[in-house]
Amino acid sequence: MSILYLLIPLSLILLGLAVWAFFWAVQHDQFDDLEGPAHRILFDDDDNDLAPEERERRRDTSGGGASRPPTRDGTSGRD
Repeated sequence: MSILYLLIPLSLILLGLAVWAFFWAVQHDQFDDLEGPAHRILFDDDDNDLAPEERERRRDTSGGGASRPPTRDGTSGRD
């Protein structure tokens, strides 16, 4: 029974720490966008892995609609 004199204040301290951690996380925008980074990694184009010439070519052709990137042999890949 005397252990309750230790466990009750200890549990209240832990509860206070949990409430403080929650409000700290809310104030520091930790819960703003939970799904965005998970989806963003799936649609990454990895433009940094390309040669500078290829990166420029993709930037030049990306604004003109739905064009397909060329295949490895330099053709458009269309029949």
